[in-house]
Amino acid sequence: GETEELRALLARLEEPERLTLFREGTAVPLDPGEVLRFYGEDKEVRAQTLDGAVYTVRLRLYELGERLDRKAFVRVSHSEIVNWKRVTALDLSLSGTIRVTLEGGVVTYVSRRYVKKIKEVLGI
Repeated sequence: GETEELRALLARLEEPERLTLFREGTAVPLDPGEVLRFYGEDKEVRAQTLDGAVYTVRLRLYELGERLDRKAFVRVSHSEIVNWKRVTALDLSLSGTIRVTLEGGVVTYVSRRYVKKIKEVLGI
């Protein structure tokens, strides 16, 4: 009945929205939680997954920013969004930036413009 339909709809809304990523002409639907980071490269947006694979995303970074879970995905620079749940270390000793280490040893940096925002996110 009606309540079952409603329950099914709510369950579907709670599922993390899958993103369609592309690799060598093949479309791959993936859970955003599998992605370490999204970054701009050669006028395209790439997604690097936990297994180190790199895909192309047919969305701009700002569009991804609107669609992704804000508690998990944080913009660290003009050209990069990282999955905060996959961060393993933060080096705050550098002046003007923060070095971010992600699972698998992937290293990236918070750009100067975003340091204040990241510190607010961290509560530091």
